[in-house]
Amino acid sequence: MSEQFIASVDQGTASSRCLVFDGRARVVSVSQIEHRHIFPRPGHVEHDAAEIWRNVQYVVEDALATVGLAVGDVVALGITNQRETTVLWDRATGVPVHNALNWQDMRTDRLVRELGGDAGPDRFRDRCGLPLATYFSGPKIRWLLDHVDGVGERAANGEVLFGTIDSWLIWNLTGRHVTDVTNAGRTMLMNLETLDWDDVLLDAMGVPRAMLPEIRPSMEVYGEAGGALAGLPVAAALGDQHAALFGQTCFSPGDAKCTYGTGSFLLMNTGEQPVQSANGLLTTVGYKIGDQPATYALEGSIAVTGALVQWFRDKLGLIGSASEIETLARTVDDNGGCYFVPAFSGLFAPHWRSDARGVIAGLTGYISKGHLARA
Repeated sequence: MSEQFIASVDQGTASSRCLVFDGRARVVSVSQIEHRHIFPRPGHVEHDAAEIWRNVQYVVEDALATVGLAVGDVVALGITNQRETTVLWDRATGVPVHNALNWQDMRTDRLVRELGGDAGPDRFRDRCGLPLATYFSGPKIRWLLDHVDGVGERAANGEVLFGTIDSWLIWNLTGRHVTDVTNAGRTMLMNLETLDWDDVLLDAMGVPRAMLPEIRPSMEVYGEAGGALAGLPVAAALGDQHAALFGQTCFSPGDAKCTYGTGSFLLMNTGEQPVQSANGLLTTVGYKIGDQPATYALEGSIAVTGALVQWFRDKLGLIGSASEIETLARTVDDNGGCYFVPAFSGLFAPHWRSDARGVIAGLTGYISKGHLARA
């Protein structure tokens, strides 16, 4: 086939999918598959990283096969991924040493408070742009080093590697241990000015540099895939919200977007200098193209929005599919005075309260499942 195509992997919190685009940026094929959420105890949220990798392979191969494309018809593969989710794996075998700790996981709450000490949650904000919170990868790495037998020593020797989901996928695709700057910026371990791992942050969290991936721009060829996708260049990686900022053409300072998915995330381009927020927003890297200067952003993060629909389906059994939430909500005219605060993972911006929990308020005998759906 003479026409050339681009494949994009969207590895999200709830599912993995692959979209194939033609030369005019039209979607010609989509394949999607959900993966399991593992809840070993209250506040703990995990994924099976090996399952995610298998699913990514499946959706790429399926998306190509659906429209009769071969790997050779695809000029590049890009990756966008759920951020902060933390994977540790054995360098020699490629096998994860523990389930991935999801970005919503709250088991690091005590560690985060200890790290804040008398300085509080903003102790490292001037270096990394982020408050101390269970959301970010650095404390999750520390928890795994402390609680998985033998991993701390092996990580210090470079025998156990860390990656966010982009790193995990690039490692499995190409064998290279790299991450992009937008994902690295969500670990609490990267300096916003130097765009490199920060020794002060590494020392404070007790994370050995030997286990960390090389930080690269968001857009460059990281390597070529092997296996069933042999020869396919892996040419871009961004955290999902940063990819949305770029994809919605927020190229000028002041341009902003809001994405509604598992959570909701409002990002605004702030130009080539990081801007620190006095109102609970995050300072983050928006994207970095090759050797060009990084573009920064401010972010307001809400942990649970679409995930509430999934909870409605999987835990309460009130709907059979996500799309039924709208049908159910339309059975009533309003919420009947019922309100839902979905603080399943605490409250994110601007409060950053990991001790908050979900609340349904305004319940009366009048309230039906339609009102709950509306709320």
